[in-house]
Amino acid sequence: MFGSKPSFAVLFDMDGTLIDSEPYWLASEQALAAEHNGKWTHEDGLSVVGMSLDDSSKVFKDKASVDLEPSEIVTRLTADVQSQLQKVIPWRPGAKELLLDLRKHGVKTALVTMSLRRMAQQVVDAIGFDAFDVIVAGDDVLRGKPHPEPYLKAAEQLGFSPGHCIAFEDSISGITSAEAAGTIAIGIPNFVKIPEQEGRILWESFEGVTYKTLRKFVK
Repeated sequence: MFGSKPSFAVLFDMDGTLIDSEPYWLASEQALAAEHNGKWTHEDGLSVVGMSLDDSSKVFKDKASVDLEPSEIVTRLTADVQSQLQKVIPWRPGAKELLLDLRKHGVKTALVTMSLRRMAQQVVDAIGFDAFDVIVAGDDVLRGKPHPEPYLKAAEQLGFSPGHCIAFEDSISGITSAEAAGTIAIGIPNFVKIPEQEGRILWESFEGVTYKTLRKFVK
């Protein structure tokens, strides 16, 4: 722990931002579609990146013609992705290093994901150190991304105003949620391009990003 209490908190999306899990989701979606003689393309998978599981499962049901209820689709896909994560959690470059540096400096952190809490907890448990103060998962909110509720809830639970929270996202839906909540949103695009617009911050990766990098964003 260093010096005075940090004046900001950091909020991280999970899938595609901290971990490169989108290929797991796409493979699981395609396998479930094929099981029901349906079709789900790579482009279809990209179209639901960052959405709440409730919304994405409805899109999947309609497009892939899968004869399951949305809740059943969520359960099946989550279980399959969790099984893949049990074997390998593909961390995005620099992600764990940044998390560790933030914790060394006493920065409060939250994981803000539309995945189910049990999957978020699986990833958190595999990190190897106490990385997060708060988890806000898809089953913890009434309105998922792109609605601001997930980020507003995380900021409130950490005891910070949204304007003193830096949020990292890889998707359009996610960064829309973070921006609408009033956080300092930083996009790190992965599978989906995030459009440039005035005032929007976009980075290539977490590599080289440290506590000192981030503290400059908050007065």
